[in-house]
Amino acid sequence: MPEPDRWRVAPADLYRPCDPACLPGPTSESLADIDLALGQQRATEALAFGIDMPARGHNLFVMGPPGLGQRALLERVLGERAARRAAPDDWCYVFNFATPHRPTRLRLPTGRAPALQRDMAQLVRDLRAGIPAAFEADDYRRQREALETGLIARQDRAIGEVGDRARAEGIALLRTPAGFGFAPLRGDAVMPPAEYQALSAAERQPIDAAIERLQQELEAVVAQIPTWRRETQRQLRELDRRVTQRVVDALIAEVKTEYAGIEAVRAHLEAVHADVLDHADSFQAPRETEGPSLLALAMARGEAVETPAARYAVNVLVHHDPAAGAPVVFEDQPTHDRLLGRIEHESRMGMMVTEFGLIRAGALHRANGGYLVIDALRVLTEPLAWDALKRALRSGEIGTGSLAQALGLISTVSLAPEPIPLDLKVVLVGERRLYYLLRALDPDFDELFKVAADFAEDMDRGNGADADFARLLATLARREALQPLAAGAVARLVEQAARWAADSAKLSLRIDALADLMREADHLAQRDGASLTGRAQVQAAIDARARRGARISDRLREQALRGRVLIDTEGERTGQVNALSVIGLGADSFGAPMRVTASVRQGQGGVLDIEREVQLGGPVHAKGVLILGGCLAARYCPERPLSLSARLVIEQSYGGIEGDSASAAELCALLSAIARLPLRQWLAVTGSVNQHGEVQAVGGVNEKVEGFFRLCRERGLTGAQGVVVPRANLGDLMLEAALVDAAAQGLFHVHAVSGIDELMTLLTGLPAGARDAAGRYPPGSVNARVEARLLQLAEHSRHEAAPPKPARRRA
Repeated sequence: MPEPDRWRVAPADLYRPCDPACLPGPTSESLADIDLALGQQRATEALAFGIDMPARGHNLFVMGPPGLGQRALLERVLGERAARRAAPDDWCYVFNFATPHRPTRLRLPTGRAPALQRDMAQLVRDLRAGIPAAFEADDYRRQREALETGLIARQDRAIGEVGDRARAEGIALLRTPAGFGFAPLRGDAVMPPAEYQALSAAERQPIDAAIERLQQELEAVVAQIPTWRRETQRQLRELDRRVTQRVVDALIAEVKTEYAGIEAVRAHLEAVHADVLDHADSFQAPRETEGPSLLALAMARGEAVETPAARYAVNVLVHHDPAAGAPVVFEDQPTHDRLLGRIEHESRMGMMVTEFGLIRAGALHRANGGYLVIDALRVLTEPLAWDALKRALRSGEIGTGSLAQALGLISTVSLAPEPIPLDLKVVLVGERRLYYLLRALDPDFDELFKVAADFAEDMDRGNGADADFARLLATLARREALQPLAAGAVARLVEQAARWAADSAKLSLRIDALADLMREADHLAQRDGASLTGRAQVQAAIDARARRGARISDRLREQALRGRVLIDTEGERTGQVNALSVIGLGADSFGAPMRVTASVRQGQGGVLDIEREVQLGGPVHAKGVLILGGCLAARYCPERPLSLSARLVIEQSYGGIEGDSASAAELCALLSAIARLPLRQWLAVTGSVNQHGEVQAVGGVNEKVEGFFRLCRERGLTGAQGVVVPRANLGDLMLEAALVDAAAQGLFHVHAVSGIDELMTLLTGLPAGARDAAGRYPPGSVNARVEARLLQLAEHSRHEAAPPKPARRRA
């Protein structure tokens, strides 16, 4: 077998097809449904454990890249668990009559909160109608008039008694606009002032003494009038309270009967009963003789307007349907306020005020007693949301308050509602890096999220896997209401899943991406008027998707074809090799060849990575280059120090370079420059290398191979061109059909090697050579030439470093 054929990969090994004949049926219609969690056994077991575990802190973190069907699985699993559980209790807030700024929470049996809200609203309406009606009754009016008339009669009687005593002493009690006064009588008439002044001092003295004494008696009577008036007002209030109580007792008794078994409601109704009796006037129109109402005073002060409807209302925070089971809430915008709820404010009389009726529920309230699903990245990036969530889980209660209040951005008087007891399972969904970062950096995380459900990106393509995957595709088609899939379409989708997995022995579990591809193929099939989606439509959808994202890769290839980017695909060059790279742009990636060159001279500088020197090379790339020095030292001149100064560079690279997949190509360029051996430019190389010269697996091998193939195809296939990949990557090959066809026709080749010796043999056409029993490489071999040049450089360095010999003197 010729040397290159030893490492040539057979065309059949470049692509692992799915045989439609091996599928369970001719179309997807004949395939039974299968669980969409195919291949996710580990994750489903973790979900079941975490959901069923009653201990505190066993909340879940569902980790894995997006698109694996996590949400659909969570909806199904949580929905099933929730349906088997009883719906949780309802929660309300009501006015706290003892501490108005701290609303009272009420816990009611499932579904009872809206009924209580309606009943309390009806109670207010009944009070508004019943209390005024009671005060309009004739009996009340008679009793009130009797009290008011009694007060007037008592005042008149006391003043009349003073007047009678005055008349008995010949003095009259006069009522004037300015008040009461006394004057002496002459007979039955008041003595004129002139006549009184004509009396002698002795005659006026007893009259003045009597008037002064009577004035004191009158003042004593007048001083008692406010006391009598207050006593009458008290009696009127007692009358009002008795009248009000008769109405309130009857109305509240009806409500109490409806909620007889709920102690919290009974206690609240008792407080309402007492408050209605104290504020019965708020149910009546104010009388002209009374001062401003509580409503007017509150509005004047800018306070919350506590009308009966608001004061005795019920704010239903959350309620549930008894037949609906436990709640399952997916919160897609987990801000602080949307998680814990908020307290709204209203502008009244130019001021911002609030009341218990403006308390709004958050996701924790709605999911209480059930399950709450949150995107981990979103909750971490929302201000104070993560800390608020942890605080609620640790304390086991929900303290409602706005973010603005927590940040101190508002200074208005707010409320401090009683916290709601919290009992739920929280499920965070995020990528693995978030999970491990939280475990490393957040000391509370392990205490609160003790269960991890790790979703796999792929599944083994073992016995029966293709058939199970075909059933998964059929299930997806039915769920998405798509046309049936022909067996060829199912097979092509299975093959594409293997390509996405970057492993012919695996199948990608990117459910969302598969569903998208099926929708696009279905659209093309309907456009073509086909009743089945066939392989051609699936392939057309794949090609169209690739074309939509190929502008940059096409532009790069165009630059190479026009000679602006220097890539040779023919001839031989010393110290130069074609390496293969993969460029990722979001969800798309493509391969692009790049030129690696090396230069060598005598010196002590070792191997210098120019990419690293100019800070374009990442740490992994720098590590790969440093390994090359170790590989040279281990393989050549083990007893001599390396005396070379080498420069490695990726030509026409103007951006960052990361990864070690070019280290095998860089080593080949370095060996070529040392041995002064030309390398074949019609071959491109990918693979990393270790210090023992072994070629190791790399990522993106399919994209890399196809990138060089497309450039060669544009320039014209010669039958010699090809790529060299690590033998460890053979199982990853799922190459495009055009490349496989070219390989079958002998126009393009894929070679697989496991060591640097095999790679150099392919690139130079010379045997690499192995050391014999004496430790020498065969003459003319690649390794012999490399070692000879290194020895030569070392010898030159030794001579240059040796001190000059002293000159001999002649006699």
